[in-house]
Amino acid sequence: MAVHQLPTFEAALTFTKAEGFLPAPEAAHAIRVVIDEALRCKQSGERKTIVFNFSGHGYFDLGAYERYLAGNLEDYEYPIEKVREALAGLPKVAV
Repeated sequence: MAVHQLPTFEAALTFTKAEGFLPAPEAAHAIRVVIDEALRCKQSGERKTIVFNFSGHGYFDLGAYERYLAGNLEDYEYPIEKVREALAGLPKVAV
């Protein structure tokens, strides 16, 4: 599931305040999705176990956190044409 940068970093800081660990942006994307899913379940009354992988700390990414906190981080959606172009260049693998 894809999520934008700004809500991802918002979720990362929420997680940091609750758990005391600063997640890497890659892990923060998963955290955003988990938070959103938990909120959907809370609203609908659905009971669900949600598991995710916390894959690393964000101490190498402090520059990105600094840009986010300063309001200088922007959401960017990679153009679908570029995605298709990249996928077209992948080798064909027999299944």
